Amino acid sequence: MTGFFKRVGCADGFSMSVQAHDGSYCHPRRGGAEIYESVEVGFPSHPEPLLMEWAEDPGEPTETVYGWVPVDVVRRVIEKHGGLIRGEVPPGV
Repeated sequence: MTGFFKRVGCADGFSMSVQAHDGSYCHPRRGGAEIYESVEVGFPSHPEPLLMEWAEDPGEPTETVYGWVPVDVVRRVIEKHGGLIRGEVPPGV
């Protein structure tokens, strides 16, 4: 497995984990891919309506993972919250 990406922090305080490696729900499902089509989002700091379609447990939106989220959705979430100010995203996001 290739390393994990540091938690994303946005300008308005929103944060989430965005992962892509052989142990996460992403495509392609391997570490070190040149580009990812979908990624795993986890444990957002606040409920985010743009992500709910992919929630593993919609009843616990800040305590769950979101599998195979299209990278364009992740980009829109980051933009909605004022842009990335810390952390890392996988290639393609």
